[in-house]
Amino acid sequence: MTDTATKLGSESIKTEMLIDGLWTSGSSSERISVFDPATGEELTQVAAGTPADAVAACDAASEAQRRWAATAPRVRAEVLRSCWQILVDHTDELAELITREHGKPLADATGEVSYAAEFFRWNAEEAVRIHGSIATAPSGANKILVHHPPIGVVVIVTPWNFPAAMITRKLAPALAAGNACVIKPPKETPLTALRIGQLLSEAGVPDGVINIVPTLDSGAWFDAAVDHRATRMVSFTGSTEVGRILLRRSADRVLKTVMELGGNAPFIVFADADLEAAVEGAMVAKMRHSAETCTAANRFFAEASVADQFTEMLAEAMASIKTGNGLEQGVTCGPMINRSAVASIDELVQGAVADGATVKLGGGRMDGPGYFYQPTVLSGVRPGSELTKNEIFGPVAPVISFDETSTMIEQANDTEMGLAAYVYTSDIGRGLSVCERLESGMVGLNRGAMSDPAAPFGGMKQSGLGREGASEGIYEFTETQYIATDW
Repeated sequence: MTDTATKLGSESIKTEMLIDGLWTSGSSSERISVFDPATGEELTQVAAGTPADAVAACDAASEAQRRWAATAPRVRAEVLRSCWQILVDHTDELAELITREHGKPLADATGEVSYAAEFFRWNAEEAVRIHGSIATAPSGANKILVHHPPIGVVVIVTPWNFPAAMITRKLAPALAAGNACVIKPPKETPLTALRIGQLLSEAGVPDGVINIVPTLDSGAWFDAAVDHRATRMVSFTGSTEVGRILLRRSADRVLKTVMELGGNAPFIVFADADLEAAVEGAMVAKMRHSAETCTAANRFFAEASVADQFTEMLAEAMASIKTGNGLEQGVTCGPMINRSAVASIDELVQGAVADGATVKLGGGRMDGPGYFYQPTVLSGVRPGSELTKNEIFGPVAPVISFDETSTMIEQANDTEMGLAAYVYTSDIGRGLSVCERLESGMVGLNRGAMSDPAAPFGGMKQSGLGREGASEGIYEFTETQYIATDW
């Protein structure tokens, strides 16, 4: 057993894995290097867990879960409330940590911490409101009692783009319902996860209820975790490609899954829209968190009569972006997560240009150090081109002109993804009608942001299964049991 930490900013961050309340280097001496994407320099190294460590974490969770499930809902609620408070109290520290290992601007990182903390406050309130039901059978022979016990041990796999919020959006309802969790944070951004684990332990979460095991071998780690007898659920946020793999593997044990997968969000601007508001919303929908979000506007559809004007206004707004180290004052777009991300973005952009698109702004990589891409606006993008089929995950806005609404909606729906969409129009009736026709789990109508702990987050088609947040979110982490009785 070891208990090591590294100094980053004002706090010492644990760099070992958390298993059963103990900080340990586990069964291997291997380490994960964590880099600052703004400089390319190594920040520190953290313990790299093995399949054996995943098993140990599941063992600990199994033991702790039974005790946690037997805890009164009000007691669980008060612990979650304390978790909310401690994250709020450490907002500045956590935001700086997120910016250092992810790169997003400090203002975005601060917003993420507030959002992440709010899941604990929301689910503290939901913990005491897991409702059952009682009814008389139609035959009159018995009563039908239904209640919702916790599902058991939950394996949580999170992505690098929201190092705090993607953990708490799953962890808070899981804990509120009475489960224990084993978390695999991404190797790119494990420090925030480890610091959150440390803080939540201080807030009163019992040992073993939260276990955090980073790894370099995700496949073997996941196999060991899902094959553990106590594991009953997998909650994953990440790419659709990886989600399909995890779904297949989870099916071997018929595990419950909640999957929040990729997006390809259309952003639709009608001629009667307030163009200034549409551009403002577009900048939020596209550029928050350096454009590395699954809900980011990926394809911009502008009605033909305003397409040129909207494109020029969007290019002007994108040109005002200050790109750089997210810790620097005034920076609104940080680096991409790594060199391969920049290469992937550039390949899509150059492919679109070769396919006839016109570069209105940007269109290329930026010199290092760090992993930066120019804020880019493209016009004349062909519907169905490779750029419109792929999740860009970078500061690139392709604009497609449209004449006929039904054809545009067909093009907007011409994707296997269906996570988010955006519609701007002054005609609310038409706006709602278009929203209903979009195959998307979430739609922003005259809004560039939609995420809220009180709202159900999730997608249609291959953008995912299940919902996170809202009242629906906590029930994802429960079973439904029916008891037949009479008196």
